[in-house]
Amino acid sequence: MKNICIIAPVYNEENNIKKIFYKIKKLKISFDILFVEDNSVDNSRKEIVLLSKKFSNVFYIFRKKKLGVGSAHKDGIKWCYNKKYSKIITMDVDGSHDTKYIPKLLKYSIKYDMVITSRFKNKNSLADWPLSRKILTYSRLILCKIFLGINQDASGAFRCFFTKKITLKHLIAASSNYYDYFFESIYILLRNNYSIYELPVILPIRKLGKSKMSFFHIWIAILTLIRIKFQKKKIN
Repeated sequence: MKNICIIAPVYNEENNIKKIFYKIKKLKISFDILFVEDNSVDNSRKEIVLLSKKFSNVFYIFRKKKLGVGSAHKDGIKWCYNKKYSKIITMDVDGSHDTKYIPKLLKYSIKYDMVITSRFKNKNSLADWPLSRKILTYSRLILCKIFLGINQDASGAFRCFFTKKITLKHLIAASSNYYDYFFESIYILLRNNYSIYELPVILPIRKLGKSKMSFFHIWIAILTLIRIKFQKKKIN
């Protein structure tokens, strides 16, 4: 069984692809990285190909169009399970997910089924965020608690899990393909009694590029909360 694969969804991140790879490389851990790219309009795809030609631990899935970050995670996770990696880390490449936390994610994944990062266990985590983003983020936390009974920071993408501990079908069972995939997947895992540990982190606002989240994604997330809350069929 292979060791660690890091899944990094990409859409218009040409300036960040090499940066994230070299930051992880400095950690001195054995890893592969899988970029899941959604037909960016910039040079993201070119940057990934150049990197893969230089390093044998760089892999990619090139998709024909923008299908959603949740969909990218599911495709990446399926690829990793098929390749039989023992541990999987998912993270953004925009610089908001600090690679220094990766060793801690791996450490706690030995004891827990999944390790997620929490923006709310460190009071300084969102210090440089604008008020509008803080309101949105805290509102999402509160709504997940009210609608789904989730107390964890369930909407973050910086995660780690041991593949021997979690069944693949539970990780890809979420029907959501956008940002709502993150809290729906946590909901499914909790319903199936998996243990989840929250690692406190500081999450800076992205400095390069633009956020991919829009009002469309916010609306879809609200509909997903309502759907999960009132659906009659148990998610297994």
